[in-house]
Amino acid sequence: MRVLFVSGASIGHSFPLVSLAWAVCAAGHEVRYVTAGPALAVKHAGLPVIDAAPQVDIVAMARKRITQHQEDRQLIAAMRDLRDMAPFLAKFSEIIVDGAVEAAAEWQPELVVHAQTDGAGLLVAAKLGVPLVTHGLGILRGAGTHELLHAHMADAFARYGVTTLPEHIASIDVAPPSMLAGDPSGWSMRYVPYNGGCVLPKWLRTPVERPRITVTLGTIVPALEGLGPVQRMLEIAGSVDAEFVLALGNVDTRELGELPGNTRVVGWVPLDERLRGCAALVHHGGEGTTMTALAAGVPQLILPSGVGRHAAAAAVQQRGAGLSAQVQDVDAALLARLLEDEALAKTATQVRAEIAALPTPANLVPRLVNLANAA
Repeated sequence: MRVLFVSGASIGHSFPLVSLAWAVCAAGHEVRYVTAGPALAVKHAGLPVIDAAPQVDIVAMARKRITQHQEDRQLIAAMRDLRDMAPFLAKFSEIIVDGAVEAAAEWQPELVVHAQTDGAGLLVAAKLGVPLVTHGLGILRGAGTHELLHAHMADAFARYGVTTLPEHIASIDVAPPSMLAGDPSGWSMRYVPYNGGCVLPKWLRTPVERPRITVTLGTIVPALEGLGPVQRMLEIAGSVDAEFVLALGNVDTRELGELPGNTRVVGWVPLDERLRGCAALVHHGGEGTTMTALAAGVPQLILPSGVGRHAAAAAVQQRGAGLSAQVQDVDAALLARLLEDEALAKTATQVRAEIAALPTPANLVPRLVNLANAA
């Protein structure tokens, strides 16, 4: 069976699909991955990747739209679910449509798996007449998103003579069922984090002497929104009895100035590895970051800023696995609660066990085969 994986250009939309792609490969099937921009980093997972937009600087395009278009800024700030995000997602899905259609025509996959935020895979599956599997990324719900993406990408669909959605669509939901208001969307699957690889530094392998708090803003927020939340952490870090690890990737941190003595700035280290032995995580509310913390059983403080991050923040707080706050409201007392509240730690451990009990990506491969064969 040939399976084409498709995602937009964000690492946060591409990395969650890697564990399923590995499972498909391990079962003896063929995989190709179509994406663009920063998400081409999935090549380091050992997957054959096709760049669907080699001439486009997608990060610069996104930064330009957000800084120059007030309506996009307002849209991002108000986003609470995927339906709200559909106009924005459609714009960036169209960037990879032509490359995705070309790659699919060359390879003729029997099944398409796409991220729930992607519209290009939707078009590809419909054009080829093959089944589609929509892969959830976390807490965000997507009911009705397919129809909205189809409507917002009407010109692209028409350009390829596609008038309808794929006939056969299945869904994979990686969210812990206890954190949902209703039933899972389709097949539940264990969230198995993929955050890239690295040579593990010695400080990460050494037992911690006091509580460690990891602070991260993911891959998009620093480039588009700046380091405001990190600067707030630095203002109060000196008054908290903990070690702060600022995981900011390749971002220029010189603007942060002199750092408190209990603070460490690190480059790219896989988040799931950083969370081993970690007492808490402070972050922006990205789906992958939230799910990785839940899978690790680590209490988290989410500082949401739009793009659907409010949904993750609300779900984590309501479940009792963490806290949510605005950046300006973070103080030493809140961080102390994050570290010391036994109820938060207990609930985070319960959610970790819930995730571990879900079917693995390998368990779902026979269902993918059956779906492709039944079409």
